[in-house]
Amino acid sequence: MKPEHKYLITIIFILGLQIMQSCKISKDLPITSNIIPKNYLDRKDDTVSIAKIPWKIFFKDPILNHLLQEGIANNNDLAVAVKNIETAAQVVSQVKLGNYPAIALQISANLNRPSENSLNGLTLNKFLQTSHIEDYTAAPVISWEADLWGKIKSQKAIALASYLQTEEAKKVIQTKIVSDIAHGYYNLITLDAQLEVAKKNVLLSDSALKIIVLQFQSGLTTSLAVQQASAQKMVAVGLIPQFEKQIVIQENGLNILIGKNPGPVKRSRNLEDLKAPDSLDAGLPSELLSRRPDVKLSELALSKANADVGFKKANLYPSLKISAQGGINAFKVSNWFNIPASLFGTVAGGITQPIFQQRALKTQYEIANINRQQAVIHFRQSILVAVSEVTDALISLEKTKEQEKSASQRTKTLQEATQNSRLLFQNGMANYLEVITAQNNVLQTEIELVSIKKLQLDASVDLYRSLGGGWQ
Repeated sequence: MKPEHKYLITIIFILGLQIMQSCKISKDLPITSNIIPKNYLDRKDDTVSIAKIPWKIFFKDPILNHLLQEGIANNNDLAVAVKNIETAAQVVSQVKLGNYPAIALQISANLNRPSENSLNGLTLNKFLQTSHIEDYTAAPVISWEADLWGKIKSQKAIALASYLQTEEAKKVIQTKIVSDIAHGYYNLITLDAQLEVAKKNVLLSDSALKIIVLQFQSGLTTSLAVQQASAQKMVAVGLIPQFEKQIVIQENGLNILIGKNPGPVKRSRNLEDLKAPDSLDAGLPSELLSRRPDVKLSELALSKANADVGFKKANLYPSLKISAQGGINAFKVSNWFNIPASLFGTVAGGITQPIFQQRALKTQYEIANINRQQAVIHFRQSILVAVSEVTDALISLEKTKEQEKSASQRTKTLQEATQNSRLLFQNGMANYLEVITAQNNVLQTEIELVSIKKLQLDASVDLYRSLGGGWQ
């Protein structure tokens, strides 16, 4: 190597080091979590979160667990999420090789026939006694870019964050599937219970109607009493097809979640066996950062945005690219493999500094900065939503228990009142309006009690999901 070449390479190397030392690629924005409260609703006794409990243990009903297992195995949305993970994994595998040079094999054959009246044509005829020239080349081509500013490192960080996002996205979908199946299952059992209440009240109203009809035939009451008692019976009768329709619709919804065609869904028949647990620990709000996949998804989006800013800023700085080519070359096929005479090699290196790109690179960098600021806002919003959802579930669980206690007492009282009103009516000590009113009240309160019990179950599922449970 000539001395001037050595000096040139040394100058380029030193210049590159100085540029790297004098320029700083953008710093990552830290992930702040100062908006996270210390406790939920000032509950300082919860230290262990139910989110750590696997769904197979959290849900006690074996039939529900079987549906959940089918849903996780067969749900189409979850299957798409798995394929997204596989795609992202391929991208990560490719980006990991970013520091290695690119190698390609080039094989070419060229035939050039210049004009006989041209200088090249005259030269060929004079010295080579031919009117054309052939050229045959076979050579590997190597190109490599030095990662002076962490451009490749940023690309790796972006790819890794995207891969981890697909993992968290799968968890988000699974927690939603678990929650939706549990909600649908509880709703199905609730509709069964409400259907039984309606059927029971039809029988009760029918019995009262028969008594009123007998009294009407005996002249002890009017036709108005018969009409109102009949109308009261129709109220309960009208609820039956309504609940039956909702049951079929809910079964179809569950079958979609578990990847099956419409059909009956097996379930428990006793709502009392599915009471919400008396105590559900929420743990500490800070655990949401590691347990809730949607919060983790927002955190990874910020990490990805940080890496993208670094990549876009690196594009503003000079790039050092080196290329090399070596192989065999000859203008006759017979001489192609005449080694070492046919061997050739070239090496080239250069530094490219963008000067004027119609502000495209600067705009890309500024947009990346704006996107990063948006990622910070989204992350903070995801924490607020997560804490709010946990708080909502806790207060719902607490207040629905109070509602159930009150509704149970009211239902018991009205059931006794209905029995008493019928006895009094049979003995002529109460009128038919008191019987009808008592039956209507007990119908409404029994259906309401069943709904409140379902709200308790829903609140327990919402708390489990909002804390980040369901994906393990």
